[in-house]
Amino acid sequence: MYRYLKRLLIGQPLKTAEESGQSLTKFKALALLSSDALSSVAYGTEQITTALFILSAAATWYALPAAGIVLLLLFAITMSYRQIINAYPSGGGAYVVATKNWGTSAGLVAGGSLLVDYMLTVAVSVTSGTEAITSAIPSLQAHSVLISVLIVLFIMTLNLRGMRESASFLTVPVYFFVIMIVSMVALGLFNIATGKIQYSAAAHIGDAVPGMSLLLFLKAFSAGSSSLTGVEAISNAVPNFKEPKKRNAANTLAIMSLILAVFFSGITFLSYYLGVLPDPKQTVLSQIAGAVFGHGIFYYLLQLSTAMILAVAANTGFSAFPILAYNLAKDKFMPHMFMDKGDRLGYSNGIIALAIGAIVLIFIFNGQTNLLIPLYAVGVFVPFTLSQSGMLIHWKRHKGKHWILNSCFNLLGAVISFALVVFLFWLHFDNVWPYLIIIPVLLFGFYKVHSHYITVAAQLRLSEEQQLHDYSGSTVIVLVSSVTHVTTGAINYARSISDNVIAMHVSFDTNPKKEHETAQEFKMAFPDVRFVDLHSSYRSVVPPVLRFCDVIAKDAKQRNYSLTVLVPQFVPKKPWQNILHNQTSLRLRSALGAHENIIVSTYSYHLKK
Repeated sequence: MYRYLKRLLIGQPLKTAEESGQSLTKFKALALLSSDALSSVAYGTEQITTALFILSAAATWYALPAAGIVLLLLFAITMSYRQIINAYPSGGGAYVVATKNWGTSAGLVAGGSLLVDYMLTVAVSVTSGTEAITSAIPSLQAHSVLISVLIVLFIMTLNLRGMRESASFLTVPVYFFVIMIVSMVALGLFNIATGKIQYSAAAHIGDAVPGMSLLLFLKAFSAGSSSLTGVEAISNAVPNFKEPKKRNAANTLAIMSLILAVFFSGITFLSYYLGVLPDPKQTVLSQIAGAVFGHGIFYYLLQLSTAMILAVAANTGFSAFPILAYNLAKDKFMPHMFMDKGDRLGYSNGIIALAIGAIVLIFIFNGQTNLLIPLYAVGVFVPFTLSQSGMLIHWKRHKGKHWILNSCFNLLGAVISFALVVFLFWLHFDNVWPYLIIIPVLLFGFYKVHSHYITVAAQLRLSEEQQLHDYSGSTVIVLVSSVTHVTTGAINYARSISDNVIAMHVSFDTNPKKEHETAQEFKMAFPDVRFVDLHSSYRSVVPPVLRFCDVIAKDAKQRNYSLTVLVPQFVPKKPWQNILHNQTSLRLRSALGAHENIIVSTYSYHLKK
């Protein structure tokens, strides 16, 4: 049943040789990796306007210069990450750059920040999409958490099926959104040019606004910078592109940034020109669409496209998180399970881990994750700062063609990103303080995992003096509960590998007659095998078995014998039938496995019915 369901949801396994068929073209990569960045235009302008509207409607004209600085930062980040793609094509983005140039700790800060950020990406994006759905269908509001969880599980399943299939699916909502936003911006500008839309701004550009301060402007700018989240995802996923990987990834990043810049600047300008103000009942984007399209079919198509891209924006996290986790695992800072590829050649453990983390966040915040947006932004701009400043060190070391110009882009991006981090902590500390706890905890975990792997490797590595050990013989202890086909098979196997076989039975006070019969029956069946009956007054099998095995182990060591404990078990025909039987063999294997000088082996007898 499980296998059938798995094949139905995930699909048939792919051969390793088919991996190239999963590589992404620029067209599909744009859909797969840009949904987070492009969807941010649905709330980026609104974040700026809302911060300014706290003072007055007239202050909203400052959204234009704030958006201008955001676009400048976008340009610097785009140029920087194009350089990162070419310099570090193995993927990993900010983590790899920071590690190579700033050192391991800085790299882990960048990597840990992005891991958390991708979980937040999924949680925030999905809940935002759910809000769009429940706004259209108010009767579903009571089930918003369930809807969010189902969307996460759907996107997880989609990614488990492979990049090619998930990218094919995402082309519809992503390019549908692109077409609708392009149409809205183009039609809006055309209507302005032809006089069909009148100038309705709350204040003229340059008007003095009483009470306006640098602090408020910086708050608006830092809020609007959330539009840049997701830009780094392409640099993490370079290995997933078709050849030439570097060029295709760099070009996809440039296209995505260009689209993002056009959308963000167009929406911000229309918002200013139309005099759109924040409304708790209607988004800024919805108000612009109503003014441009009216409330006809195109208005509802735009709303639908917005809801769709917000819901699938989480896919950027599902694309980038597994590769980042792979790079951390490869460097021994995360469990090696994140290096394993699933049936469809994706890093399935990373995909599943991300889904679990996002679902936990959704439950913790009861589907209301918007307050996490500042924390979400910090998780992006700390790696931005480390990666771009790291590229300055890279250019200083390696020089290369146009390295001074490239350094200027990196310097600009690093300065603005660092300033943003400072502003976010300064102006939004109530929302971002968890970052100061999360990162140290993650660093501690990374180093503990790394220490474990280093210690294990040192213990497993063969030394030059290592010699083969010749045992004088072997002792096999067979655990016997009753005389059955399982016992017979186990004893026969034990006698085939050793001349010194001990059958061990643990008896209880509950049924002395049966215990005596078991002993007699065994001695009749196997008269040449030593039978040891251990009494347990507390109805527990494990302690007496451990005590006896420890005694025999010491004796075996003195005689230069190996000691094997053979645990017989029967295997039901159907897996679900296991729950009908006690798992004594499992408990015994677990307990014995913790003891040195004891080899634990299992004899399985397979039931036919």
